[in-house]
Amino acid sequence: MARVKGSVWEIEPEDVVAAGLRRAEAEALVASLRRAVAGKPREGAEAAVWRAVMPLLRPEYPHALHQLVYYSVYAKWDAASRGPPPYWFPSLQECKNTNLGKLMESHGPKLLGASYKDPITSFNLFQKFSIQHPEIYWSIVMKELSVKFQHPPKCILDRSDKSKEGGSWFPGAVLNIAECCIYPVPYQNKTDNSVAIIWRDEGFDDLPVNYVTVKELREQVMMVANALDTLFEKGGAIAIDMPMTYKAVVIYLAIILSGRVVVSIADSFVAREIATRMKVSKAKAIFTQDFIIRGGRKFPLYSRVVEGTACKTIVIPAAGTNVGLKLRTNDLSWNDFISRTSSIARPKSYSAVYMDAESVTNILFSSGTTGDPKAIPWTQLSPVRCGGDSWAHTDARPGDVLCWPTNLGWVMGPITLYSSLLTGGTLALYHGSPLGHGFGKFVQDAGVTFLGTVPSLVKTWKNSNCMEGLDWSKIRLCATTGEASDIDDDLWISSRTSYGPMLECCGGTELASSYIQGNLLQPQAFGAFSSTSMTTGLVIFDEQGNPYPDDQPCVGEMGLVPTYLGATNRLLNADHYKVYFDGMPSYRGVQLRRHGDVLQRTVGGYYIVQGRADDTMNLGGIKTSSVEIERVCNRADDNVIETAAVTVKSRTGGPEQLVILAVLKDKSVKHDIDVLKRKFQKAIQTNLNPLFKVSFVKVVPEFPRTASNKLLRRVLRDQLKQQSTRSKL
Repeated sequence: MARVKGSVWEIEPEDVVAAGLRRAEAEALVASLRRAVAGKPREGAEAAVWRAVMPLLRPEYPHALHQLVYYSVYAKWDAASRGPPPYWFPSLQECKNTNLGKLMESHGPKLLGASYKDPITSFNLFQKFSIQHPEIYWSIVMKELSVKFQHPPKCILDRSDKSKEGGSWFPGAVLNIAECCIYPVPYQNKTDNSVAIIWRDEGFDDLPVNYVTVKELREQVMMVANALDTLFEKGGAIAIDMPMTYKAVVIYLAIILSGRVVVSIADSFVAREIATRMKVSKAKAIFTQDFIIRGGRKFPLYSRVVEGTACKTIVIPAAGTNVGLKLRTNDLSWNDFISRTSSIARPKSYSAVYMDAESVTNILFSSGTTGDPKAIPWTQLSPVRCGGDSWAHTDARPGDVLCWPTNLGWVMGPITLYSSLLTGGTLALYHGSPLGHGFGKFVQDAGVTFLGTVPSLVKTWKNSNCMEGLDWSKIRLCATTGEASDIDDDLWISSRTSYGPMLECCGGTELASSYIQGNLLQPQAFGAFSSTSMTTGLVIFDEQGNPYPDDQPCVGEMGLVPTYLGATNRLLNADHYKVYFDGMPSYRGVQLRRHGDVLQRTVGGYYIVQGRADDTMNLGGIKTSSVEIERVCNRADDNVIETAAVTVKSRTGGPEQLVILAVLKDKSVKHDIDVLKRKFQKAIQTNLNPLFKVSFVKVVPEFPRTASNKLLRRVLRDQLKQQSTRSKL
């Protein structure tokens, strides 16, 4: 990392040369910087200065140069008194052309009266209106999605049944949400010839991308639905355990189109975990691949599936047209499965099975960070929520090409699918590892406009330099979810896209969406969420359950107002009320819904996730979170990839002791633990609290994680406790 200066006015050509530019380029850039910030240094003008110099920083510049300028601009920014520093700023004209901006311009004057000014000025007011009147907001947004009812709902929201914490959404509505994804939609300019899915197989990076049109997707989905009818009764559950390929998407939609339920299983699970999910869901069959191909290597998948279940298994070849191994007697290859439609007169035609809006279409599972995974049923309303939020917050629209490397076994798989197909966009899928240059080239060649990520993936791209030389200029925005973001990683990916917005998203499988996230109508700050999602009521409360005022900076556990479209009202293997409501405080006469996150609301109204309520630690009588400590420690040493902060108690009791575990970039070099400890200590005392003391530092090769890549601090704590019984920390 380049040496940070006290302000952008202090940057000299020598600093820019040290950051990677040649002398002549460095002198020209410094001259441009000084013209952009003409005059003397202005106290408190950092955001305006960054807005002026940002266009001078090209995507191809070394990351060290982007670091030099960004961190120098904000060197004297006091986040405690001013909130997180913004890096992206909306313009009024651009805002008026966004989905949400157009909605506000059309309906804002009528709904808000004289209080309405414009999409930027009136965003907070409109967002509060959507919380108070969610039925009005969703009645407007529904007209923008490709959701077609066979029988329309009696109303949007019925609150008359007090036994239902969240009310009844779209009562009386009948539809098939999969059907809504595979037909032309005139008001989205979506025709039969529009591209529905674009994809590429790993290893074929120099060949043109593949694609299927809306018509081709519909025909393939209907053929699979017909094949399903030859084998299974309607209404049953059928699992999918395979990478998120275009065939996996076809299978997913076909199961729902035919009136059945998808059971989503991540392709990383071992046989025992597969067995658990098949048993809980009562699945009748499972689709999988013979192998998984990653980085040119073949990893077994079918063998794991058959070890985990005796159910009929349909096997898709990972490469070529034929399955690459011998199957069990009752199992079917993909070719044999599809051939069952040969006797059907019109195998590419199918009448969708229409169901009540509350009918279950998908069973997903929590990642299991707090014990056994919860079986979470998605209804037909869950896709409406994630599609609507993507339309509003990430501005998903016709013509967009959306790529988010994920899996149908995790919530982002279905969210990505519906966010593309219900908004008139194109779903982009890379059949291979997203860790290397091949994925980045696919993003370039597919013309991806909306790139979704997880923080650890961005960190890998940044540290490996694998995306050098690629043109990502068509990307108009990025989004990230899954774990706490690192500011420098966000800086890296935003700089690769000419400082387009990097929208933070945080939600849950049981919500079918994000409860806090960024948007294109507010300034965005790295690692921070600019607002709650539309119609989402959120309350932060103290340890006694008392709510903090909505406009007050604070830190505490959060709860959700339960009138939340798309949220679950049942679990298959647990007591829904006990999990999400029991013991939660009430707010204005309504019991809040539990999510478990600890949030900081900053000056300026941003939100920063401080970890889970069970990751809160007590250091010298002061409560803080693991995530807060990890953020500052991750930047304490250039050789640190990531850190994990946990606390343990000594064998003799006493206060909690802070332990920092670190994963290093260069594992071949022996690191001085004492030096590392001093760096962590200084970073924590300077940026957080001078009373926090690091008791112990340990370097480890990697951290334990869930299959969805969430850090398992609970496992780290248990490991340290076991070690402490054998030796003194």
